[in-house]
Amino acid sequence: MSRALRLGLLALLTAALFALSLMAGKQWIPLDAWFGHDPRWAIIAELRIPRAVLGVLLGAALGLSGAVLQGYLRNPLADPTVIGVSSCAALGAVASIVLGFGAGWLGQFGWAMAGAGGAMALLAMLTARAETPVVFVLAGTVLASLAGALTAFLISIAPNPYAIAEAIDWLMGALTDRGPDDVLMAAPFIGAGVLLMLFTGPALDALALGEDAARSLGANLGRLRWQVVIGTGLAVGAGVAVTGVVGFVGLVVPHLLRPVFGAKPSALLVPSALGGAALTLAADSLCRLAPGAGEVRLGVAMALIGAPFFLALLFREGAKQWR
Repeated sequence: MSRALRLGLLALLTAALFALSLMAGKQWIPLDAWFGHDPRWAIIAELRIPRAVLGVLLGAALGLSGAVLQGYLRNPLADPTVIGVSSCAALGAVASIVLGFGAGWLGQFGWAMAGAGGAMALLAMLTARAETPVVFVLAGTVLASLAGALTAFLISIAPNPYAIAEAIDWLMGALTDRGPDDVLMAAPFIGAGVLLMLFTGPALDALALGEDAARSLGANLGRLRWQVVIGTGLAVGAGVAVTGVVGFVGLVVPHLLRPVFGAKPSALLVPSALGGAALTLAADSLCRLAPGAGEVRLGVAMALIGAPFFLALLFREGAKQWR
């Protein structure tokens, strides 16, 4: 089977899951209700289409950033959370909720993007003279740990219990009740980040041979680092700013697609974007179909999927070391 055919099948799967996302929910809406004057069409137009579009954008950003980071760091366990952008965006959003900065979604989105932007600036500054991706990982780990601690501190000192509940609910991540305004806010940033990351393919292929070999092949590792930092920062930061923290998509998707599309980093970028969108849409549909009056949060569902997958990867990598 050719690569183009495999990519086409993945795109068809994503389209099918997009359609499922429009139908699935506590109120199941079949295909025949999409046409004519069925009053249920309002549910699709006003609620489910924006939610599905946002799921595609978020999943594509997370899946692609996972493939880019695994290629850049040459570490199969790398994930967008490793660079600290998600944690810093979450810190900005929680600060706006707990301390009352800004008003409504625009204020929360602005503060979350400010947190992501601050993370990008600090990461670039800390790794400006770095000669190895190890420094990149260490700097990201420090940022993620610090942002996580500050987020917990803000929640612990919050005087308003309703703000605490809202912050914790937001941290679990969800596409619930997201509308066209959320899509319009996030789409430009996610689109810009995705474009930057898609152009990293040739440099990532060269880097797979080692840093010295990459330089000898003409790869500009400094520019690549900036593309990775800014691209993942914009895409992941905007996604987190609108939906909350959703993890493991960037870890799971490249591993699922690597046996199908090959281990070459550039060959995995577009499939990972499509696969991330498909996984996010599928998980969100399952969240809506779960029994009970409410919905399971998307971040919780992805953790239930991703944590066992991550554990299996750790066992596999450990087994390799003992051979």
